[in-house]
Amino acid sequence: MLLLLGLFKIPMVGFVRPKLLLVDDTTVKVRIRLRRKTRNHLQSMYFGALAVGADIAGGIHAFYFTELSGSKVSFAFKGMHAEFIQRAESDVIFESNEGELVRNAILKSKSTGERVNESINVSAYNLKNEVVAKFQMIVSVKVK
Repeated sequence: MLLLLGLFKIPMVGFVRPKLLLVDDTTVKVRIRLRRKTRNHLQSMYFGALAVGADIAGGIHAFYFTELSGSKVSFAFKGMHAEFIQRAESDVIFESNEGELVRNAILKSKSTGERVNESINVSAYNLKNEVVAKFQMIVSVKVK
């Protein structure tokens, strides 16, 4: 599904070639490799690649719960706050543990018929398990 999303809907996702490591009811983990296409002039991961990783880790739960519920859900990111703690000089693992929050937003939207906005957190770790960045993403969902 992530490959198809990158090929047809969001080409930037295909460009950085993320790998979905884990998705369950609470957690999403995605890896983006540090390679020529994701590296900047300082030999660390480019800001744009980090943003794509946060986008994917924050958005996969919406896809996941949409598939489980069988409902059609429209979702987008309304905002993003990023804190870059250190340079990402290796592959980066993006992790979100906000599945319950996203599921509840979808359920609330389904019951009210209104768009629901929630703030979810995504952390980015290097291969030494050090935090390299923290993201706060505002996800907006509406069940059609």
